Amino acid sequence: MKSACWCLLILSWLPAHAQETGAELYQSACAACHGSDGSGSLPAQLGFDVAVPDFTDCDFATREPDADWHAVIHEGGPVRGFDRMMPAFGQALSGDEIQRILDHIRTQCTDDRWPRGELNLPRALFTEKAYPEDEVIITSSIQGEGQDRMVSEFLWEYRVGPRSQFEIAVPVGTADFGGSEDLVGRVGDIAVGFKHTLSYNMERGTIWSVNGEIVVPTGDETLGFGKGTAVFEPSVSWGKALPRDSFLQVQGLLEFPVESGFEEELGARAVVGRTWISGGQFGRAWTPMLEVLASKELASGVDIKWDVVPQFQVTLNTRQHIMANFGLRIPASDSSTRETQFVFYLLWEWFDGGVRDGW
Repeated sequence: MKSACWCLLILSWLPAHAQETGAELYQSACAACHGSDGSGSLPAQLGFDVAVPDFTDCDFATREPDADWHAVIHEGGPVRGFDRMMPAFGQALSGDEIQRILDHIRTQCTDDRWPRGELNLPRALFTEKAYPEDEVIITSSIQGEGQDRMVSEFLWEYRVGPRSQFEIAVPVGTADFGGSEDLVGRVGDIAVGFKHTLSYNMERGTIWSVNGEIVVPTGDETLGFGKGTAVFEPSVSWGKALPRDSFLQVQGLLEFPVESGFEEELGARAVVGRTWISGGQFGRAWTPMLEVLASKELASGVDIKWDVVPQFQVTLNTRQHIMANFGLRIPASDSSTRETQFVFYLLWEWFDGGVRDGW
């Protein structure tokens, strides 16, 4: 989230509000700082210099799930690395009353094209999310048996409007070939992509998107750092939020090489996982996942390649916009010719703050 704060109030004089609506609770507890319509009061009216978010701005208001908003209201700004001018209301408001306020705040964004943060499911190592994001991800895979090799991909994602996302991926690899060449480093095939969310349904907890990616042959094919041809990769992604903070995500993709002599390829990816929060509902998020990958060249007589990827994502800072994920990509077929890889990423949701914010 951007900086958030509610006006410092004398909480003891909040009226009895067991039967109050969310709008009435909001007016009593929040409107003095955030404005009656949610657009925020001016600094001159507030008497302090902390930025107040605009709840009518859908680009801000829809990105985070209710759980994060609830944490900030209940525990105060510091629980998510925000300013202390946002006080804790946990002693003055019950969980049900906080939820009623949140339900009212959700109505202040009047553009329903924006999918809610509840559908921004945890990112797996390989399966792409359907939710559009502003992120930087550095993913590295290390192969230590046979030929030592490490490949890192620098992925930058930029959200465009309510449902679209532009991205560019730059892989960089190093490999130990032994002999005179020793350790060799190269840039791989650079990819440019565009994602668009087709639909979402909050009641069902589902979200769909399509993606198109062009892979440019900038890598050195002879050293194994490229495919030697441009490739068009369309894909479709689907995500579903399940009960108890569990989720399922599925992606299907095709690879169409531009030049002849290269095989087309079909791929499928799926991941299931669940998130636990330490310290009740206000601490660090821990998300174990199990991912299954399948790929097959569209040529007769070629078998499907299967991999399983057990992995574990954890939020690293208080704001939870910087995360790490660690896993093993284990061949479930052709294990005699393919080796297990250690894979990990560092993820920064840059819309939510700088790298040094929220610790």
